[in-house]
Amino acid sequence: MMHYVKVTLGVLLGVTVFLFLDYALPSKNTVRITNTYNRLTDIGANAIFYASNDTGTVENAAGQRDIRFIETVRPNGKVFVYRNEDTGWIWPPYFKYDSSNLQAEATNYRSDANNPQWVSVTAYGWRIPFLSVYPNAISMKPVASSQESPLNWPAMLILAVLGAFLALIWRMWNQFRERTIDPTARKVSDAVDRADARADAAMDRVSQEFTEARQGFTGWLDTWKGKPRDPKR
Repeated sequence: MMHYVKVTLGVLLGVTVFLFLDYALPSKNTVRITNTYNRLTDIGANAIFYASNDTGTVENAAGQRDIRFIETVRPNGKVFVYRNEDTGWIWPPYFKYDSSNLQAEATNYRSDANNPQWVSVTAYGWRIPFLSVYPNAISMKPVASSQESPLNWPAMLILAVLGAFLALIWRMWNQFRERTIDPTARKVSDAVDRADARADAAMDRVSQEFTEARQGFTGWLDTWKGKPRDPKR
């Protein structure tokens, strides 16, 4: 039972870490910008996917924000929408304060299908239509064609640093376990074994004394029945 509990907890932890990294790490997509605009957006149960009040656009009394959006089309023809909000010094730590400039860049890169201007947009987050959730654009730069896809160096670097950090933590844990936990566990196990041995010996003595007492009592009863008492008793 404990094995299945550990496996389940391990799977849940792995899924949680994967989703966290998938949301927070930057992604790069080559797109064509078709429109840029501002829109009053209701912020409610999906507030966790938007910037905090003291960083992004201030909410009005109705719980709405005037948020910037960037509409794009991918090379396969599918549309994709980004939001454009500052992140400030709060999570995630992209330290973005230039959403106005980024909106101006996006407006400048707008193009149509007859004369496309392809742009590589760096963003983080998910697009969840039924929750009105949009990835947040961080930066963009023009690319030569729809087939050009720049390497996602920031995400690769972050993953490398995280991997090195986890390897260091794992090594430190193994050393701590070998030097502290394992010897303590062996001492506890030895102490338990000795206690079990003493308990077994005590039970054997009690059993032997009980047997001797029972035999003595049985011999005493036999004398009342006229039977000679067994000298072995």
